[in-house]
Amino acid sequence: MEAENRVALEIFEGPLDLLLYLIKKDEVDIYDVSIEKITSQYLEYIETFKILNIELASEFIVMAATLMYIKSRTLLPRNEQAPEDDVDDEDPRWELIRQLVEYKKFKDAASYLERREADNQQIYGSERQDAEDKEEEEPILNVGIFDLIQAFQGILKRFEDEEGLAEIADDRFTISDKIDYLMIRVNKGGKIKFNELFAEATTKGEVMVTFLALLELIRLNEFQVRQERILGEIEIKRSGEGKLG
Repeated sequence: MEAENRVALEIFEGPLDLLLYLIKKDEVDIYDVSIEKITSQYLEYIETFKILNIELASEFIVMAATLMYIKSRTLLPRNEQAPEDDVDDEDPRWELIRQLVEYKKFKDAASYLERREADNQQIYGSERQDAEDKEEEEPILNVGIFDLIQAFQGILKRFEDEEGLAEIADDRFTISDKIDYLMIRVNKGGKIKFNELFAEATTKGEVMVTFLALLELIRLNEFQVRQERILGEIEIKRSGEGKLG
């Protein structure tokens, strides 16, 4: 991908966050997770990050290798396991499941403390709030990069008949072009459904560049991302007073 079509994006979530997200998306219990399915989904996300030229920490690659190893062990009959594996009759998934359970406890505790802090600030902060602020109160859920990648993958399915994802470069568009397009497409303070941002796209390449432009605008706090419910439809809202005008 050309330098002008690169976006510097920091990923603050790790591989365990991605696995928990995939488990939540599939609405299964951690203890009932299918290693075969979750490995396939995980690798699909890694491939999408790679296509978008988004740099990932080495921990993501290590986890990918771990998942493939566990998957290979679960698929092989016991009499075909490596000699060192025969010593341990434990389900090869358990160590990963233990990590996920402990990490989820940590995340839940951190989330609880954040909510308590927010409640305290609301109680002890200024109670004065004008009608406009009250009108802006909407149910907003945290939308992370994994939610956005899932939505992006859904858009790409419109072009399944085209060649593989590795061939989606489209030199007709740059991120700068699409930033200008999105700033025109969404008025200040306006809202738009995520899918509608790509309604006029005709190629995978155009979808990719548009998505990268969206990520850049989110990074610059020009656009905000929200959901009314977990794993629900994503809505984009443009800031009323952005840096780009």
